Amino acid sequence: MGKRKRKRSTEIEDSDSSDSSLSSENDDAKAKKRKSETKKTKKRKKEKKKKKKEKKKKKRIEKHAEAHPIEPTKTPRGPMTKEQWEKEESVIRRVYDPETGRNRLVKGSGEILEEIVSRDRHLQINKQATQGDGLSFQYHAGLIRKS
Repeated sequence: MGKRKRKRSTEIEDSDSSDSSLSSENDDAKAKKRKSETKKTKKRKKEKKKKKKEKKKKKRIEKHAEAHPIEPTKTPRGPMTKEQWEKEESVIRRVYDPETGRNRLVKGSGEILEEIVSRDRHLQINKQATQGDGLSFQYHAGLIRKS
């Protein structure tokens, strides 16, 4: 009878290891794919957060712009005449500070003026302002919430 060629045990192991290497290669590919997918999802989440922050910032800026409109400036700005300066300085307005509850007299250029009042009115103003200062301090210290 004819001689048959036998497979050596090492060849069998090699073939088994090649099968396992194929499966491990498949596992590696799957792991890489999973890893890249998680990277992509993380990246998408980061981008979403970034867009959300930008949107919030934009809303805050718009809200601030509504509350504090920018006054149009005079385009041809030159030196002020004496009449213009006197006209601007003669305007005195009463400005209320909501944080402290104080009213102030402000001259056109921004100078703060003193108001002459009676003793009783002075005590009343100081009492009210002191209360406002205390509330302002507590609010900024986080002890109370503004309602």
